[in-house]
Amino acid sequence: ILSTYQRAADYLKPFIADRIPLLNQAVRAGEPILFEGAQGTMLDIDYGTYPFVTSSSATAGGACTGSGVPPHRIDRVIGVVKAYSTRVGEGPFPTELTDAMGERIRTAGAEFGATTGRPRRCGWFDAVVARYSAMINGIDVWAITKLDVLDELETIRIGVAYEVDGQRVDQVPANVRVLEKCQPIYEEMPGWGCSTRETKSFDSLPANAQAYILRLTELTGVPVEILSFGPARESTLVLESPVG
Repeated sequence: ILSTYQRAADYLKPFIADRIPLLNQAVRAGEPILFEGAQGTMLDIDYGTYPFVTSSSATAGGACTGSGVPPHRIDRVIGVVKAYSTRVGEGPFPTELTDAMGERIRTAGAEFGATTGRPRRCGWFDAVVARYSAMINGIDVWAITKLDVLDELETIRIGVAYEVDGQRVDQVPANVRVLEKCQPIYEEMPGWGCSTRETKSFDSLPANAQAYILRLTELTGVPVEILSFGPARESTLVLESPVG
């Protein structure tokens, strides 16, 4: 067994380096570097819905703590968000849909764990959470994905605020127990009723799809630069300039 491990170590050794000087040298040389985070803001160990969180930093700040590149070297943050909301595991989810609509979105979006096959919880877009995420991460532009999942819906809802104990709440409560009691305040928009899969420009989107995207940017205060309409590389649209 030891000799097997030694052969593997000898093979891998040339590919292993101390990432801190390696990355910082690349930064100083002006080389483009892209850090990709995992999971999401509401699962962050510090800023998520504790105790229903992961064990690490899932915000943009995690790119610094995980790489050794200092914060002031990060010059742009792209927030990746679905056109609707999902959550894995337990924890508060104000806009969750536990009815046939939730199942419809789950099926259309193939919202099942890649390894476990576990169904993801699905709901309407939560603008309150998106604003919170934009604030914490310093998001410059959105990449809105899976817009095609909503293609056949007659009406689409957006969670614009919460109501708790008879009071309107426009931000994520710091107390997770309060968040658990929050009821969503919805705004309804008409669907577009046709496929967006072949979209090549923002202007070629159905008018109602454009209106939906623009409303998301208005509610979150962040423009959109990337749109995704399916799993293929060709289904991702990078706009010439941010919209919203």
